[in-house]
Parts: sequence; structure tokens; C-alpha cells
Amino acid sequence: MDKLRIVFMGTPDFSVPSLEKLAQAGYDIAAVYSQPDKQRGRGKKVTFSPVKEKALELGIPVFQPDSMRSDDVIEQLRSLAPDVIIVIAYGKILPKAVLDIPKYGCLNVHGSLLPKYRGAAPIQYAIKDGEAESGVTIMLLDEGMDTGKMLKKAAIPLDAKETTGTLFDKLSILGAQTLLDALTDLDGYESRAVAQDESQATYTAKITKEEAHIDWSQDAAVLERLIRTLDPHPGAYT
Repeated sequence: MDKLRIVFMGTPDFSVPSLEKLAQAGYDIAAVYSQPDKQRGRGKKVTFSPVKEKALELGIPVFQPDSMRSDDVIEQLRSLAPDVIIVIAYGKILPKAVLDIPKYGCLNVHGSLLPKYRGAAPIQYAIKDGEAESGVTIMLLDEGMDTGKMLKKAAIPLDAKETTGTLFDKLSILGAQTLLDALTDLDGYESRAVAQDESQATYTAKITKEEAHIDWSQDAAVLERLIRTLDPHPGAYT
């Protein structure tokens, strides 16, 4: 397959290895979309997302719209003429008008072995629930929440002392390599894409500060997993 023209959408550290791998592999990355810059601290210092920092380092144009639903943003995306849009922890829901733009659709790198652990905190819940393994799924985005057809999965065993921080790092690297593997034969992978078994689907919500409060009436094994789940953020407390 000829090198694809890609638009990349991502925001946190988890997305950076995939952007780096795509650039190293020589793909035509037309643009990067990332969340708007944020002001942090007392001094209200403006900070860039990790993906924006990497894109600027690589010399790739960066766009940071407040919404993906405006006509201007959609027309801008059409003018970029991507073959595929890669979406990794971008933080915005893409409307159908965007999903329909690329020839090969919008690919997502999700941090779980779908259909288990859809939603906002798949990496955390694999640790919290004491899973023996975790992994990544390359999937086609549709209008649902992590409900699209699956192109490729890759699994890794979880260490007995795994934390959310260590697993994030491992899955971000695994996701980048698995994505590159899928892109080498995207026609083939998409033709063999498998629908998710809805009866096996589970959803994860964002971890709240209330959940980080240790309940000493729970079993020691449950508390030990909770502490590892909340490392490094927000951290368990008592």
C-alpha cells in the first residue's frame, strides 16, 4: 500500500508514541488536531498538550478547535483530504460528518481488549479488577462509545505490581506498534474487521476523587489493587 495521507487527533502522553512512529515510518501527516491550550497554576501559564509539543517538534501543522461540529472545522478537514484519520485519546466526540470524510474511516487505538472496558478509564479498570492481561484494540470509530468494528488486538500480561502509570506507558508503545502493523495492510484489515460482541461489553467511567478514599472495611487485596489503580493520579488517600 502506498503511504497513506493521515490526519492525527490526540492530546495526552498516551498518544505521542503513535505520532512519533507514524512520522518515523514516513507517512504523510497532513495535520494534527489536539485539545485547546490550557492555563495552569497561579500564574495562569499557558501549557501545550504533549501531542501538540511533539507535532511542533516534527514540523506538523496543529489545529485546536473548540468543537468538531462547526461547518468551518469540517470543511477544513475535507480540504486536508486524509485517507485515514487516526484518533488516540483526543478527548472530543467526532460527528458523523467527520467520520465520513476519510476513505478508510477513522481509526482508534483503544487501551483495552474490546469489547471489555469501553469508556473513559479502561487501563485503570484492568488493574482495579485484577485482570491477568490487558492490551490494545485498533478499531473503526462509529457514532457509539467504543462500539466500532475491530481490526487488530494485541495483549500483554499484567505484572503483579502493575500501576496505572506503568501500564499506560506499556500500552502506549504497544498501541503505536499495533497501529503501524494495521496500516501496512489497511485494506486487508478493514475487509476482515470483526463486530464487537455486545453481550460481552463493559463500560468504565472516569475515576472520581471519592473513589480514591480508602474504605478499610474492604479486603486487603481489593485495597492493594485500588492503590495501584490510582498511582500516579489521583492517588489513594485516607
